[in-house]
Amino acid sequence: MALLTESEVRSAARQTHDRLYESYDQVLAKAARTTEDHFSIFLSHSIKDAEIVRGAHILLTRLGYSVYVDWIVDRDLDREEVSPETAIQLRGRMRQCDSLLYMSTQNSISSKWMPWELGFFDGYSNGRVAILPITRSQRDEFEGQEYLGVYPYVDVAEIRNTQRRALWVNRSTNRYGLFGNWLKEGDRAITKRS
Repeated sequence: MALLTESEVRSAARQTHDRLYESYDQVLAKAARTTEDHFSIFLSHSIKDAEIVRGAHILLTRLGYSVYVDWIVDRDLDREEVSPETAIQLRGRMRQCDSLLYMSTQNSISSKWMPWELGFFDGYSNGRVAILPITRSQRDEFEGQEYLGVYPYVDVAEIRNTQRRALWVNRSTNRYGLFGNWLKEGDRAITKRS
């Protein structure tokens, strides 16, 4: 298993064109045009991590998931004028999502919105909350705030005997399952591996 690194997601964000995938401008244009009522993932993040968020959005989209990021999908939301209406709109959007990924970075610790989003979604949803750690290097291990230990974490790794990368949900180094299965089955999809 491999945690995503800042350099990997920043690199994805900086790409202007990739032979195999759409450019990020095309992804943004599609997200802005969409009137999607349903998303696989609500990406909870700190706005201070905008470039990392763009990269994570690209990587998760490439893996086949529809991802809600407020300032990408709802461009009319004004982050300078946050109001009760902002919270109401975010609550509505969270209800349209199958899961919440809490993007854990150095900046997430100081976010005022992320704990609120996590608490709302955890209370509202069927338990489909996971942590998306973004580490400084591949050797780093995920060490989140104490309460984050309640939730599994996700990473990206190749599916055995294929050349296809996938999103995995992990309870420990030997208890994990595919993210798509976890969305459907919950923790039953996380099994012990030897």
